[in-house]
Amino acid sequence: MRLLPHLLLLSLLLSSISARHVVLYLSPDDFKDTLPADVDLDTDWEDFPDSAPETDHEVDPGSWRSVVDGDFPSDPSSSPDDSLYASGVNKMISAVSSADPRSMDDSVSDIEAAAQSGNPHAQSTLAFLYGTGSARDLTPAKAFLYHHFAADNGNMQSKMALAYTYHRQEMYDKSVKLYSELAGVAISSALISKESPVLEPVRIHSGVEENKEALRKSRGEEEEDFQITEYQAQRGNAGAMYRIGIYYYYGLRGVRRDEAEALYWLHKAGEKGEPRSMELLGEIYAMGAGLQKNYTKALEWLTLAIRHQHFSAYNGLGYLYVKGYGVEKNYTKAREFFEKAVENEETAALYNLGVMYLKGYGVKRDIKLARKFIFTASTVGQPKAFYHLAKMCQKGVGFKENLQMASALFKLVAERGPWGSLSKWALDSYIKGEVGKALLLYSRLAEMGYEVAQSNAAWILDKYGEHSTCMGELGFCTDAERHQRAHSLWWQASEQGNEHAALLIGDAYYYGRGTDKDYERAAEAYLHAHSQSNAQAMFNLGYMHEHGQGLPLDLHLAKRYYDQALETDPAAKLPVTLALGSLWIRKSYPNSFLVELIDSLPQIYPKVVAWVDEVIMDEGNATILTLVVCLLTVLYLRDRQRRNAAVLPPQPNEVPN
Repeated sequence: MRLLPHLLLLSLLLSSISARHVVLYLSPDDFKDTLPADVDLDTDWEDFPDSAPETDHEVDPGSWRSVVDGDFPSDPSSSPDDSLYASGVNKMISAVSSADPRSMDDSVSDIEAAAQSGNPHAQSTLAFLYGTGSARDLTPAKAFLYHHFAADNGNMQSKMALAYTYHRQEMYDKSVKLYSELAGVAISSALISKESPVLEPVRIHSGVEENKEALRKSRGEEEEDFQITEYQAQRGNAGAMYRIGIYYYYGLRGVRRDEAEALYWLHKAGEKGEPRSMELLGEIYAMGAGLQKNYTKALEWLTLAIRHQHFSAYNGLGYLYVKGYGVEKNYTKAREFFEKAVENEETAALYNLGVMYLKGYGVKRDIKLARKFIFTASTVGQPKAFYHLAKMCQKGVGFKENLQMASALFKLVAERGPWGSLSKWALDSYIKGEVGKALLLYSRLAEMGYEVAQSNAAWILDKYGEHSTCMGELGFCTDAERHQRAHSLWWQASEQGNEHAALLIGDAYYYGRGTDKDYERAAEAYLHAHSQSNAQAMFNLGYMHEHGQGLPLDLHLAKRYYDQALETDPAAKLPVTLALGSLWIRKSYPNSFLVELIDSLPQIYPKVVAWVDEVIMDEGNATILTLVVCLLTVLYLRDRQRRNAAVLPPQPNEVPN
């Protein structure tokens, strides 16, 4: 691969479900081929981690999921504040599920008492409650303070929330410190090359509508496609066995993670000659992911996969040789196996080659080659490559030191950590109709910086309104609290590149929904959505230029934006045609009655709608109107029948047989 000499674009695909890209611009001036004097690659740099993956509870103790599942507190003799915290969380989940504000108050009292005793998990939850204004006054300062206490005492979710806060405030030295730690934890559970294909929470909406297709695919074992695949697996189809194993191993398609069930199906598939299962089993045995490490079996499965023409398994063999697991350590053989894997399009091997050149394992250390391999692996979505690329930007290895870029890349990896499992719980709750619980869980993820969770929570608040079981400072959310919370969430999502969120932020400022009217800020939001090719934003900008609202009165620019909207979305033909007609009238008949009529339409339209709702659609009036319409229809049909009969030609008399 040859890096572009003038401009390098790194497009990181973050999700297979809702593709969102982060594009990083790197010029040749950003590269650095010398090693900084204060960096020791032999001691300061991880190479090929080999620790067995820990369970989510071990990595993220005290998470709400652990509490509800009964995994926390794990020790019956644990401190009283742990039990008090667990009681509070269970009550809180129950309160939002049953829409019971009194139970919510009781739960927060327990959580607050545990927090005052120094329990970090209770402090983290209390910070969330202050940060969202749920059963406590909305106090960002207190939220930050309690998150700080909790993070200092090891709570991972508070570390995520603080890192996101620092990242938003462009305090990259602090965000990098936290995100690098969290990212290191996130990749510690990764296999040699096989990664979960799902990196983000599922977006439950598409624009203003529910994303029915994504929800259909997330119904777990009740989903029709899963049941068909399971039936095929039970009938002996090796490919179906592999897919079922993958679903259970990674917790895909709404299925709850179950390593024992996954290994059962993967073994059955491998025994039937399914090479992908063989490779995955080899990596699982090598890393001890869900079972005891066994390098002999790892070598057997990987070798068997290669015999079945599944050459990406060379990457796993390279790992065994570079570590000396089950074989004699041999860097030359390891590099050869990695290169063979690359020839067969195994992207993880690119990362491994990059590490070998970075560390100088069996080759001469070459920062330039290491950068090339790691960079290439990152462009195809290798999380370990993201992590190393971030570290290179942080330390100034291969690139000039760039903390902003390092923070963004570490954030991508950190979001893969076990704390992200709340998204699946939230999705399951939403699918089951437990909207209040889903809102609570998405709000927790939103606080940690997950863009999809931010938009999901905001969409629930807008879509379900008072039925969203939004808990405010005193009981259920008022309309003002709900609008303000949705506005804040949409704003955060728009900052992270969500064009629909940017559009809604513009609408909020334009119409004064949840905030004061501000045409200039509305225009800024629409411009942000326009930069992401949103046709509605283009149309809105044209309208604002046409009327001089928040933007200079400029009919030429208005026409340009209207034309862009039509080019971007052909479905906008009717509104654009009407808008262009309005522009023509303004140019041809300025200051005329027609212009005044057009300008008055925004004020007249709501009144017409209100009149229809109050008068025409009134129950009694609607019934009378329906009867009148039916009567007129009958009279029309009778009259039409009479007219047709009058013009029919006379029929000749029938001749009897």
